Amino acid sequence: MHTGEQYHHVMLASPRDRAVRGRFQQMALDLLPAGADLLDFGAGTGIDARVYAAAGHRTFVHEPSPAMRDYLAHYCRDELAREAIVATASPLACKVQGVTANFAVLNHFADHAALFDELSQVVQPGGFVLASMLNPYYLGDARYGWWRSNLMKLARNGHYAVNSESRIHRFAPRMVARAAAPHFRLERCTPRGFGLAVHLYMFLLFRRS
Repeated sequence: MHTGEQYHHVMLASPRDRAVRGRFQQMALDLLPAGADLLDFGAGTGIDARVYAAAGHRTFVHEPSPAMRDYLAHYCRDELAREAIVATASPLACKVQGVTANFAVLNHFADHAALFDELSQVVQPGGFVLASMLNPYYLGDARYGWWRSNLMKLARNGHYAVNSESRIHRFAPRMVARAAAPHFRLERCTPRGFGLAVHLYMFLLFRRS
C-alpha cells in the first residue's frame, strides 16, 4: 500500500477490519458526552473522523503521513469546509474530552511516556485516551517465526519490536499503563483473559486524572 487511497479502500474492503473499526467507533462514541470535542490521533484517511463528526463531535485530526493527509483532505472535504473536522499539525493545538488512536497507531512508538505526557496537556480532566493496539498474545500470529522468537522478551520485558522496515512494537497492557502514569490510569482492557488469545487487536481505555 503506497498511497492513502489504496490504504483507504483496502481497509473498507476488509470485513474483519470494518467490524473491529465499528466496535472501536461505538466505544468512543459511548464515552463522549453530547457535543464534546475529540482528537483523532493518527487519523489516517479520516474514516473514523467522519463518523465522529456525523455524531455531532467536532473532531481534530492529526496525521503525520502526507499520503494519508492528502486522501483525508479529499474524503472529508465537506466536513473540513464546515469545520466539523479540523486538521491540526500538532496535537497540542486543541483541548478535547477524548483522544482516539485506532488501528495500531501507538504500536509505532517505542516509548509512550513522552506521548502520554503530551496528551495530558490535550485531554481535559476526567477525559480519556482510547487506543486500539496490536495484541502481543494473539495466537493467530504463532505461525510466524518473529512471534515465537519474541515470546521470552514479552514475558521478561513486556515489550518487543518486530524486526521489519516498519519496526512495529508490541506491548503488554501493563507496559502502556506504566508509561501513561501519572497522568492517566488504565481503566479498561478489552478483551481480557482467554479473549486475548483470539483477537488481533486490544482496546485500551485510559482515564485522565
